[in-house]
Amino acid sequence: MSGRARLTLCSAAATLMASSALLPLVDPATWILQAAFLLAVQSGVGAAARRIPLARPLTVLAQTLVTLVLLTLVFAREQALAGLVPGPDAFQHFADLLRAGADDVGRYAIPAPLSDGIRLMMVGGVLLIGLTVDTLAVTFRNAAPAGLPLLALYSVAAGLSDGAADWLWFLVAAAGYLMLLLAEGRERLSQWGRVFGGAPRSPGGPAGPVAPVRTGRRIGAVALGVALAVPLLPLPAIDGGLLDGTGTGVGQGTGGGGTISAVNPLVSLRDSLNVDEDRTVLTLRTSTTDISDLYLRIVSLDDFDGTTWKPSKRNIVAVPDRMPAPVGLRPDVRRSEITTRVSAADWYAQDWLPMPYPPSDVRVGGKWRYEPVGMTLVGDHGQTTRGKTYEVDSLEVRPTAQQLASAPRASGSFRDEYTEVPGSLPPVVSRTAREVTKDAADDYGRAVALQDYFAVTGGFEYDTEVEVGSGTDAIARFLRDKQGFCVHFSFAMAAMARTLDIPARVSVGFAPGSPQADGSVAVGLKDAHAWPELYFEGVGWTRFEPTPTRGTTPAYTVPDASGNTLPELPQASRSADAAPSDAPSASTSCSVDDKKLDGCTSALPLDEAEQGGGGTPWYGIAGWTLLGAAALVVPLLPMLWRLRRRSVRLASAQHAGSAAADRSPGPRADDGGRPDAGAGAAVLPDVPAHETTEAAVGHVLAVWRELTDTAWDYGIPPDEALTPRRAAERIARLGELDEAAARAVRRVAGAVEQVLYAPRPRAAAGLADDVREVRAALRARVGRRTRLRAVVAPRSAVRAVWDLADRWAAVKAAWAARLATLTRRPSPSGHEGG
Repeated sequence: MSGRARLTLCSAAATLMASSALLPLVDPATWILQAAFLLAVQSGVGAAARRIPLARPLTVLAQTLVTLVLLTLVFAREQALAGLVPGPDAFQHFADLLRAGADDVGRYAIPAPLSDGIRLMMVGGVLLIGLTVDTLAVTFRNAAPAGLPLLALYSVAAGLSDGAADWLWFLVAAAGYLMLLLAEGRERLSQWGRVFGGAPRSPGGPAGPVAPVRTGRRIGAVALGVALAVPLLPLPAIDGGLLDGTGTGVGQGTGGGGTISAVNPLVSLRDSLNVDEDRTVLTLRTSTTDISDLYLRIVSLDDFDGTTWKPSKRNIVAVPDRMPAPVGLRPDVRRSEITTRVSAADWYAQDWLPMPYPPSDVRVGGKWRYEPVGMTLVGDHGQTTRGKTYEVDSLEVRPTAQQLASAPRASGSFRDEYTEVPGSLPPVVSRTAREVTKDAADDYGRAVALQDYFAVTGGFEYDTEVEVGSGTDAIARFLRDKQGFCVHFSFAMAAMARTLDIPARVSVGFAPGSPQADGSVAVGLKDAHAWPELYFEGVGWTRFEPTPTRGTTPAYTVPDASGNTLPELPQASRSADAAPSDAPSASTSCSVDDKKLDGCTSALPLDEAEQGGGGTPWYGIAGWTLLGAAALVVPLLPMLWRLRRRSVRLASAQHAGSAAADRSPGPRADDGGRPDAGAGAAVLPDVPAHETTEAAVGHVLAVWRELTDTAWDYGIPPDEALTPRRAAERIARLGELDEAAARAVRRVAGAVEQVLYAPRPRAAAGLADDVREVRAALRARVGRRTRLRAVVAPRSAVRAVWDLADRWAAVKAAWAARLATLTRRPSPSGHEGG
């Protein structure tokens, strides 16, 4: 196998090895077999194009076209022309699939089902990365930068995965990249000759770069070991906190967020609570006459890790015709069914459907999915509440205090899931919970004692100006300072309930709105709220209200509440001119970590005028990303072009010089036997004369152009009217070169005269070193500003524009000649000759 073929194979293998990090994200993982086959075809096309050989841009273009045809054949055959050629319908289908895939990524927990959209994202992403790696490592023969797309592929997978096996996928991806580097190094070493090639491994076998490659493998193994071991060391770290202002909250948008955490709410919520204008989000019409318990729930947060509350990973299913009874509710608990008609504002783009809990039936148009554990509906494929009107049948559960007090303990697995607290929770939280509830005889009494502690007896104050906390002891600081809003109260009570072995979670949504003159209920932006729910076997999840002056106190927590009739309770504390209420986090961001938890939502409405209409579409993000990359790369193009041109020129000179030195026959008879007669040059007797002349002229003129361009970069513009010798003297004089550098300039000029005027040109050796010596001398004599400009904005880079202009002129001339040939009329045979 040739070195180029081996490098092609390693490039495809490295891409697949990095892609293996995506395997845990989707179930089933059969997509990688399809991606491997298509990647093999893509790499084969590249290998064939390089073998022809085609120009590098044409090779990349051929691979791109074949990749597009393959994707069309697999994903858009019905929309393509003749089932193969992509047209406008096929591209529109690709856009629809990518949009659907992006929505599925945000909707499903890991592992997500392999929908067509996700499969296109997976397979297309692997092919795009594979094309980039193949182009860099094989077509342009520079494997080191190919690690960047491989790193991007691994980083996406690592950012979405659980993290348990991240080290394994890192090891596989890094091994693939090292294999690619070793393959490129082996090919380069094999071209350097026998010194680096080593002896053949078997008699008659080819020589191979055994020792350097073996050393490279050892270095790679050590590097991988260090990369895996260093993160295990007890190095200092900066942790986020329960009320860390840099965290994320509920929402969708351009930042991080998607679950409510005890982090972001204190940043964005405080600003939202202090706005002057309240806006109506939802308008309700309900069959119940008492709206004090008409809370609209968006999502429940049941995963508490000490720094955040967020939804657990849940699978979503099709919306059932009739929802099952809520978990834990016995038939003997009194309940009644109510119907609520909800109309959302046309600017309210929420992807979770606000509903009374627990719902029993929902009638809503559009694409929605059902999450059975939380009994919530989430929009599918971009579906939101914007302008929606829907009806919800729900249960108004009215347990008695006696039923709650006599509730048995929940089952072991259920209790373990919803009473889990991390070891990082400060001891003061559980200690305070025990002190507050020391006189209670059962879980119900302990729950009421916690609610009363926060809302009545504990001396807590509702304050939207509270400072943002940080660190894992934020709850402890809240208990000490006794100031906060609904996020603090609900999070603290739920955490304390768990320390008492009472199953608890936090719900996010809207508190009861305000009755209107026409019989409707207006739910405003400031009615957004967060509250704890505690679980009692036989009753189910039960709402409590610890936030003082906000929401309504549940009837079953009021002393002597029988539950047979609902007492007169105060309406929701909110009014149009009331002080800012207890809205939960208004974060409009959704991070990669939260998307994988299937919990991207927003407790507060998203104003299209302020939030960009529900988020930037994928093609907008791609466009801005490309624009940003162009803004970074375009200013560097002169430098990159100049570095590339210098590398090509000097590499060709180095190769020609080495070949000349290897083939030199020594002193010739016509040189008088003097050893120095041909110093610095050698005749190539084994090469035909015309090949010798063409090669010598090309290599030497390239070096001469590099020398004059280097002088130009450092302030000495070229003078094309001078002979090489006079030009060399001019560079030495204006550049104030020392004697050694001046001799180097003269040697290059002499080599130019040799190849241009000598009857038998000689291939000079060492010219590349001469150019480097002159460059170092010129660099040493100029100031820092000139040195910086010579690297970042070299003057000679204008030759790139001249080259393009010359090529364009040549193309036009060629086409003009071809058209003239095609349109030329043949001369009549009778008029030919004399």
